[in-house]
Amino acid sequence: MGRTNEGGGAGWGGGGGFTPDSWADKGNRKRRQRGHAAAAVQRQPSPECDIEVPERLLSSYEQLKHYHLVERCIHVPVREGTEEEIMLVHSSEYLEVVKSTQTMNEEELRRVSENYDAVYFHPNTYRCAKLAVGATLQLVDSVMSGKVCNGMALVRPPGHHSQRNAANGFCVFNNVAIAAQYAKRRYGLQRILIVDWDVHHGQGIQYVFEEDPSVLYYSWHRYEHQQFWPLLRESDYDAVGQGKGKGFNLNVPWNKVGMGNSDYLAAFFHVLLPVAFEFVPELILVSSGYDSGIGDPEGQMTATPECFAHLTHFLMQLANGRVCAVLEGGYHLKSLSESVCMTVKTLLRDPLPQISGEMAPCLSAVESIQNVRAAHKPYWKCLMYEEATPLHNLSTKSQQMMEAELIQTSTHPTAKQVVGTTNSDEAIKTDRFLESHMKKILFPVPPVKTASAIVSKVDAHLLPISVQVEMEMNAQELKTLVSAFDAELVKEEKALLSLQNVLAVLDKILKKKVCNGIAESSVASVSTTFALKHCFDFGLQRVLCIVVGDMDLELDLDDGKILLMNICQKQQTEKTNSKYHISLNWKEDAGRNNFFCAVLGFILPVAYSYQPDLMIIVIGPNRSLGVNAISLLTCLLQGLAESRILVVIQDTEIKLVQSVAKALSGVSTPDFGAYAPAFQENFLEIKRLRDQLQQEWKMLRCSVKDWISGN
Repeated sequence: MGRTNEGGGAGWGGGGGFTPDSWADKGNRKRRQRGHAAAAVQRQPSPECDIEVPERLLSSYEQLKHYHLVERCIHVPVREGTEEEIMLVHSSEYLEVVKSTQTMNEEELRRVSENYDAVYFHPNTYRCAKLAVGATLQLVDSVMSGKVCNGMALVRPPGHHSQRNAANGFCVFNNVAIAAQYAKRRYGLQRILIVDWDVHHGQGIQYVFEEDPSVLYYSWHRYEHQQFWPLLRESDYDAVGQGKGKGFNLNVPWNKVGMGNSDYLAAFFHVLLPVAFEFVPELILVSSGYDSGIGDPEGQMTATPECFAHLTHFLMQLANGRVCAVLEGGYHLKSLSESVCMTVKTLLRDPLPQISGEMAPCLSAVESIQNVRAAHKPYWKCLMYEEATPLHNLSTKSQQMMEAELIQTSTHPTAKQVVGTTNSDEAIKTDRFLESHMKKILFPVPPVKTASAIVSKVDAHLLPISVQVEMEMNAQELKTLVSAFDAELVKEEKALLSLQNVLAVLDKILKKKVCNGIAESSVASVSTTFALKHCFDFGLQRVLCIVVGDMDLELDLDDGKILLMNICQKQQTEKTNSKYHISLNWKEDAGRNNFFCAVLGFILPVAYSYQPDLMIIVIGPNRSLGVNAISLLTCLLQGLAESRILVVIQDTEIKLVQSVAKALSGVSTPDFGAYAPAFQENFLEIKRLRDQLQQEWKMLRCSVKDWISGN
């Protein structure tokens, strides 16, 4: 499935495992131990596999239809992968073994299956696995040829564990690894990013590319100090790659269960996104496993479905939006299907739902983040000023040892000790929670994405087609509103016109008739103050206001209804930096964009900690940021406040207006310009603000020192 260039649909790639008698047939399912090895308790042998089932695809597809997402997608025809394509990753000997299973009886299939870890062959396995490969490659072709912008392939069997000569962990052919090799060979790509958010480590992908600097592989996974499957030392944070590939393998090991939305976002902000923007990928492949979501019996994590929407949104700001998501794991059907839908909605550029839960990563997550940053500091400019040192005495180790001792001395293991077993009561509770939760976070998509009120220099035809130009408000209604705010302003025609522009767009946003908008104002400070008052009269509780340039706003910031962030050139006094009034002094790198550090390492973590109902970005005089940096800021902030953003521009310039309109409308990803690492003085400014504010805004924490000082 993929979104078209016009934003109208998504290309759909589905293949493998739709029929009940295909891979892991219902009548002959088996399962080997695949879970928490620290418990030293083996599961009872079972003749059936109760998790990697055809219903995984069927339930996901049905939920997509329920949300009317399938009809908005472009169907990408599915074909079988060829033997030549499969051998881009796998050996001919292994291919012949898999091919031979087509004619085997049950006993022969059992013997072949026992040669591998947690893989069970059926006579239909080979064809389904080839369809999974072919569907993935068809999606890559559709995206790279420009037929669609992005897409998702719902396939079985999954692939990220399979290796050159071995099936592994339900995986037969490594769909994503084959796709990366295929894209390099067919399209001459030199930089491919693979993001693996499955809860298990995709060691198969790591092995293929660990010496290859053209592929950046990122994986977070349940690890628990090598006590969780696949039980590999090379799944830890210090496995950074080999030879020329050093620095191009990023493992974020989760050493405890229960990781949730804030932990996943923190890993993106402080590890993946800085490195990815520096890497500048030409294509993004997602090993899209949803066993890292809430309720999954394998993962035992707590991330809710909308978290995957936010992760997808961030990835879409890279590689000109060329994202191919390929299904891997996910074994709680309701959690899986809702998470798939959230991913597809985001690929279609629907506004994002507000993310749930407290925005504060746990200590164990921060430990892992610090270790990854320390391990990769020698390889990436974005980390070169960091004071990251590896931690060896982690907080989870002593707890884990005590649990292991308790289990080993017990003669009758309880259900709690056998981590990973399915609890039907818990599954039902998760179903009920998700049913209620999705009703709370989902909302109708506005008929228009972006509204504009720009009257000088920029003609309407210069804006993206999807941008709607607003007409004037009723003059009497406007004067009534303005009089209540400041009676003198009614007499000033220039100010009244500016307020009219801003209010025309803001009103549409507040009433959810549009997602976002852009307005010109010759008196931006007055217009912004007026807009904020209008927001609170409308009933909003929290507004994030980011001012770019020199501008003084007389606002009451004590009650927390406004978080004011000023990005400026002039030095501000120390007293201006408080929880709700932050001054970021920034020196821009002429000709290149060095603002990535500030957006990813500071602005986004603070904004996600605050969780605003609306965002206002004000671009005033003497701005310290160029067009590319402002576009980056505008794009990345759209994950917040149900994507509701108002951009107010004082000094209208054509290039700036066009770039911001492009960023808001999502017609295509704006050019953020060449990446540049932050100047040391800029980094020190970020560090100063982090040290000062991390207790208030907990998503800023990326080291244990930060975490401890903030508690």
